[in-house]
Amino acid sequence: MKIGLYFGSFNPVHIGHCIIASHFVQNTALDRVWLVVSPQNPFKESASLLNEYHRLHLAKLATEDEIRLKASDIEFHLPRPSYTIDTLTYLKEKHPEHEFAILMGSDGLQNLHKWKNMPVLVKEHVLYVYKRPGFGIVPIAGATMEIAEAPLLEISSTHIREMIRQGKSIRYLVPDKVREEIDLYHYYR
Repeated sequence: MKIGLYFGSFNPVHIGHCIIASHFVQNTALDRVWLVVSPQNPFKESASLLNEYHRLHLAKLATEDEIRLKASDIEFHLPRPSYTIDTLTYLKEKHPEHEFAILMGSDGLQNLHKWKNMPVLVKEHVLYVYKRPGFGIVPIAGATMEIAEAPLLEISSTHIREMIRQGKSIRYLVPDKVREEIDLYHYYR
């Protein structure tokens, strides 16, 4: 089975994440997409993150009705910070029956050269890349890249968190179950 790994903080998961993940399982050779919730991204300040288990729970709520999408806690069981190459090495050992690929936006592609063991990573795994406004797609030496014309949505977790802090509605920006959970537990206030 071909599984696309969509890495992120998902702080919180939103409709844009779900639409991109769904688009890839419907329009590429990927059989499944796993939203890999990163407890500690080496490029992000962890102080601004909601507790990792709460973020994972929200991602599970967002994907629970979609059989081809799954929220994954795989990086919760690995050393921190989370490095993609280490996660992929672990997954290949644990699930040799699957083929893993990386799903990312063209904005993330700009920082790929900073990733741990990037040459090995791109040599061994296909990159499924979707275009993001303002970020072109540049070829990466040694990489196999599949470019997807995914829907372009100007939705960000940062903007959603700010709206919550201001007491504004986030309806239609996050799945209903996620919004209800955020409201119930007063996340991001």
